[in-house]
Amino acid sequence: MATILSVDDSRVMRDMIKSVLESKGHQVLTANDGLEAMTVARQNKVDLVLADINMPNMNGISLLSKLRNLDGYQYVPIVMVTTEEAEYKKAKAKNMGATGWLQKPFTPERLLAAVKKLLG
Repeated sequence: MATILSVDDSRVMRDMIKSVLESKGHQVLTANDGLEAMTVARQNKVDLVLADINMPNMNGISLLSKLRNLDGYQYVPIVMVTTEEAEYKKAKAKNMGATGWLQKPFTPERLLAAVKKLLG
């Protein structure tokens, strides 16, 4: 199965995503902000990144930009997982290389469907 990096400053959200995805056989690495995520990304090969937008230290948009410039992450799917609804934020994320957008709150089924679609 896939190795997935979940980045969110909410421990509850990270734990929920980890639990749902691990129940389907995926390995889930977690980070509580963009800075920590960059360290994890440099040390591990991941197949998918799920990143919140609003986080301390380094937000999801900055993380997206830095990941796209990191060796081996040019084509890794990166999905913004957020409560944000503004179309201009979605457009900015897409223009910076986001693969998709998952609106919080979401059901475990919706998360699994998105992951399945992105990983094939």
